[in-house]
Amino acid sequence: MVFVPLRWFRGVVMADLRHRTPVSWLVDVDCSVCVLCNRANHWRAVRMLFAAVSWLGDGIFWVVLGGLLLAVEGRGALGLAVEMAGVGAVCYVLYALLKRKTTRERPFVAHPEAIFHTANPLDQYSFPSGHTMQAVALSIVIVASFPLLAYVLVPFAVLVALSRVVVGLHYPSDVLAGVVLGALVGAASVCL
Repeated sequence: MVFVPLRWFRGVVMADLRHRTPVSWLVDVDCSVCVLCNRANHWRAVRMLFAAVSWLGDGIFWVVLGGLLLAVEGRGALGLAVEMAGVGAVCYVLYALLKRKTTRERPFVAHPEAIFHTANPLDQYSFPSGHTMQAVALSIVIVASFPLLAYVLVPFAVLVALSRVVVGLHYPSDVLAGVVLGALVGAASVCL
């Protein structure tokens, strides 16, 4: 492996890293954690689970959940469905703008020797994770109206975030940015 932090994860003293800048060290750690998570794809069950979660996070899960809420709650969930659509649209515009500005290559493109992808990307660039942003934002909005759904939505949002790194489409920092941005969008929607 090319990444210095992989040696660190194997127990080498951090003295190897003392001449590195903090930014280059963080970039290497980001890449190394991505490589380590991506190695989980060697297990078929893990590969299938995270590919399925990633696919559901494309939007299918949220559309089905919105439909179920409308079917069960009727007109009482109409406002929530409109809010979900609005939050989804804001997240889409925000992450599309950021991706065009940052143009960060996806991990499997930047490091084909170390990272392979097990899901197809919906767009070209990596930063931030739109799946994670949507999962966090929509979870906040839905849980504000239906708190018991937190038992389903929080684990699902965590799995979506993890899936993006495991399937090789995002770095951990992409996912972290998606969490922060999604939390801001979701909280703003709930508070307004």
